[in-house]
Amino acid sequence: MFDFLGGFSLANQAIWVSFFSIVFSAVFAFGISLLYRATHTGMNYEPSFLSTLILLAPIVTVVMLFIHGDLVLSLGLVGSLSIIRFRTPIKDTRDMIFLFWAIAIGLGSGTFNWIIVIVSSVTLAIITLLLYFLRFERPSHQEYILVIIGEENDSMESARQIVRKFCPNAQLRSHEIQDQTWEGVFELRLKSLDGEASSLLMQELSATAGISKISLLAPQIALPA
Repeated sequence: MFDFLGGFSLANQAIWVSFFSIVFSAVFAFGISLLYRATHTGMNYEPSFLSTLILLAPIVTVVMLFIHGDLVLSLGLVGSLSIIRFRTPIKDTRDMIFLFWAIAIGLGSGTFNWIIVIVSSVTLAIITLLLYFLRFERPSHQEYILVIIGEENDSMESARQIVRKFCPNAQLRSHEIQDQTWEGVFELRLKSLDGEASSLLMQELSATAGISKISLLAPQIALPA
């Protein structure tokens, strides 16, 4: 009788510990999803990725609870995961970091290392916020492709002087003349101060007589598919 009650008590305790681990990982995953949304600066933002982060950690926790201390189950899990093919490519490496973070939370919660999860998550959150507020990912210079179309030959030289004024190292990649119009393609590198330099460059070129069209492209920026 006492053995039965003792076994029931241990089983009941294991259930509550497992439940706490799952909820614990979900709460921390929800926290890093809020951090991801607050610090995301790219163009490839997918709201469904937040749900992925929140659900991934408790799922990994459940998996770890299943294979806890069982070598056979762990090997079987590795074999089953090798069959899975992820059809959605990760376009931003930062998304991969948050995915690994959620997996780490699940691993720590599933092995009952709650203190390590708390300390590591708080530390990583502080580092992420510091990088965000210091604008560490923002480059000091931005590369552009400048396309200018004009109608007078003299305007080409004026445009070249204006471009050299803002970017002394600008390179003329292409120069075409057809009938009474010309087209020049420049490769330049401007300081990325909220687009101030590029705006001033566009204003001066627009005010130059003989220039009919100006296009400024940033080829390194990936648009969302």
